[in-house]
Parts: sequence; C-alpha cells; structure tokens
Amino acid sequence: MEIIQIVGLGLVATFLALIVKEQKPTYAFMLVVFVGCVIFLFLVDQVSQIITMIEKIALNANINMMYVETILKIIGIAYIAEFGAQMTKDAGQGAIASKIELGGKILILSMAVPILTVIIETIIGLIPA
Repeated sequence: MEIIQIVGLGLVATFLALIVKEQKPTYAFMLVVFVGCVIFLFLVDQVSQIITMIEKIALNANINMMYVETILKIIGIAYIAEFGAQMTKDAGQGAIASKIELGGKILILSMAVPILTVIIETIIGLIPA
C-alpha cells in the first residue's frame, strides 16, 4: 500500500512545515519542495512499469510506436508541468505557476498536431466521395 506511505509522508511534512514556518519560512518551503521531490521519485518506478505495459500492449496491437511514444511524452509533460506549477504555487508565485501551465499546454498542443493530422486524414478517407 504505497498510498499510505505517500499520505503519511505528506502529512508529517505538512505538520513539520506548519511548525517550522513560524520561525523559518524558507526552511519550511525547502522541506515542502524536498518532500514533493521524494514523493515524485518514489513514483518513478510505478510510472516505468506503466510505460512498459503500455508499450507491450501497443506492440501486441500492431500500433505505430511513434504514436504511443508521442502520447506518453504528452502525458509526461502534463504531469511535470502540473508538478512544477504546484511547487511554484506553494512558493506563493501564482503568476509563474500560470506560465508553467501555459507552457505545458502549448508543448502538448504542438506534440499533438501530428496525431490530430493523422486522425483527420483517416476520417476524411472514410467519408465516401
């Protein structure tokens, strides 16, 4: 039950951050960032297993791996942008967090264009002339 470890670590860090924040706000923020990174790294193994399973399914279904890789990159961008935006919001920098989110959305859109093009071409090819 990894979720219990994650929630436990998060709750302990939250209580410590609240206590430390009164005396040393900088240390409290560094604690929050450190724990956020630890939780992120704790989940890397799970993400790796998910990616491996998705790749196996795609190979069995004879799906072009370029599309699968692009979709996995898009998902990665979304998660990393969300993580970065939440960290900057925790630091009280909402404006920068909004820019990180916008950057993530633009990168996702730029990576999705080739897939959207193939989908549109496929639909056009299915329409009778």
